[in-house]
Amino acid sequence: MKNCTISWVLVVILSITTGILSYKFTVGEVVETSDNRLALRLTVNERDALLLEMRTWLSSSQGVLDAAVRNDMDEVARIAKISGMAAEAETPGSLFRKLPLGMKKLGFATRANFDEIAVMAETNKDKDEVIAKLSLTMKNCIACHAVYRFSLEDGSL
Repeated sequence: MKNCTISWVLVVILSITTGILSYKFTVGEVVETSDNRLALRLTVNERDALLLEMRTWLSSSQGVLDAAVRNDMDEVARIAKISGMAAEAETPGSLFRKLPLGMKKLGFATRANFDEIAVMAETNKDKDEVIAKLSLTMKNCIACHAVYRFSLEDGSL
């Protein structure tokens, strides 16, 4: 009987822990702001890593567009791969845990779109399709910036 009680206590403790971790993974570490966006509370290093990732996406977007206009599909593929899923390995684990699920979904979709752009450039070489996919990808950027912003853990920007 005592073993059964201990088992149930462990089940309850594990369930509560799983619930808390699931909630944290889904919601992230955000606070509401005066401009109706959610601010991610980050360390300086986490913020810098996220800003670098966004600058890389912006640079890749411009590079893909420039190469597509010149019909240089090899260059489109090379540049698009820079921002694809392989680059996710560079994201610090502490940052990933703080991101809300909506932002994670947008980020993964953006990386997947860059990978798709690379495949499109390597296979069908249709610059109009590449540009259309890049346009769709940029909507992820706009959606993310409309909902989220950053603040440091001490509350400063």
